[in-house]
Amino acid sequence: MQRVALVTGGAAGIGRACCLRLAAAGHAIGVLDLDEGRCADTVNAVHAAGGTAVALGADISNRVQVQAALAKLRAALGPITILVNNAGVAEFLPFEEITDGRWDRMFAINVRGTFIVTQEALPDMKAAKWGRIVNISSSSAQTGTRVQPHYSASKGAIISLTRSLAEAFGPHGITVNNIPPGSVMHTIMSEANRANFPIPIETMIAQMPVRRLGEPEDIAHACAWLCEEASSYVTGQTIGVNGGRVVS
Repeated sequence: MQRVALVTGGAAGIGRACCLRLAAAGHAIGVLDLDEGRCADTVNAVHAAGGTAVALGADISNRVQVQAALAKLRAALGPITILVNNAGVAEFLPFEEITDGRWDRMFAINVRGTFIVTQEALPDMKAAKWGRIVNISSSSAQTGTRVQPHYSASKGAIISLTRSLAEAFGPHGITVNNIPPGSVMHTIMSEANRANFPIPIETMIAQMPVRRLGEPEDIAHACAWLCEEASSYVTGQTIGVNGGRVVS
């Protein structure tokens, strides 16, 4: 059954991979990013594979922009019953160097943005008595990190929010789960921060149980499964896709 899926941060990296994987599963895709023009590559890739997609632009921390983007998606494709909250920002800084402004920006996008988009999409899912919400957090929220304390804290909030939403909306047929990726390359975050990695990439690979780093598609496959009808008994869960970086 085709459903309408909204993927935030869908222009590149994990978001783009989720868009393509969900489209391959037969869903129509709303590709949302800060700049609508950046979504063209993902939208074109979906169309080239025979799928349906529309480009959307919004700052997810701005409710008015989110409302306008979701209205455009509904007008083009219909009600939203799958949501992948992937958009976010990262930064490497020691705790002592984090300013109020940097802390607030991290939480505005990673936490308030997820809150706003979810709240705005939720009425469609409740009306349908069916929904899938997948939040993309980070394995850094599980382990902590000395050079990303504000990022880790914001992603920890997403894990807690996932559990609360699962409790609240399970009776409405809506599942809410969380994927904390670990060491995924070829994303905007990883490429922009490659020089700031605390250890060399070769060392990271040697420490991974699977002896490789992750790819966006690794996350997308897990995301697609959580959006299936077959996963209806899975909610409030943290599905670690991290190559064994986190094993408990």
